Amino acid sequence: MLHPSSGSIRIGGFDIHQSALEAKSITGYIPDRPYIYNKLTGREFLYFITDLYAVPKLKAEKRIDQLLEEFTLTEWEDELVESYSHGMKQRLATCAALVHEPKILVVDEPMVGLDPRGAKFLKDSFKRYAKQGMTIFLSTHSLNVAEEVSDRLAIIQRGEILCAGTLDEIKRQSGNFEGGLEPLFLQLTGEQATTGAINGNLQ
Repeated sequence: MLHPSSGSIRIGGFDIHQSALEAKSITGYIPDRPYIYNKLTGREFLYFITDLYAVPKLKAEKRIDQLLEEFTLTEWEDELVESYSHGMKQRLATCAALVHEPKILVVDEPMVGLDPRGAKFLKDSFKRYAKQGMTIFLSTHSLNVAEEVSDRLAIIQRGEILCAGTLDEIKRQSGNFEGGLEPLFLQLTGEQATTGAINGNLQ
């Protein structure tokens, strides 16, 4: 494990180095290209994840049933993951991140490779969980996605936060900028715009 040279990170009050298990127990993570064991069925994979998080068996059964139905995977729950399309794998990875009912969800480029229908479904799901009280941190280079789903934004360049707040707050910080997120992003990052990124926060 890499240790920081300075500073600390706390998730839900837990230091991620001193209380790693506690921090992980309340956090879900969806990477941009999730690794899923192809020789497991969708349901078996979710059982595996509930075991990792020590979810009680009866609660795990109920939660898995709920998520498979919610993400329209019930029909394929007993099929090997290797037969899933990219969109189905992304939905299964989302189920895996949610199966232990985390308080915080970290998402990295969730729309990669998804068709418009799949992308809309995922965005609607994030909005719904945020309304239920889950905090969602979303990292993306898709400015339209960040602008559409996020309550608060942070524009990051070369590891430095250039500005943060609601879109209106960022516009005021930038001299009452008029326009959408894309031209604002390009103005703030200048010639190095291709190295910038957007972090969105749904609460």
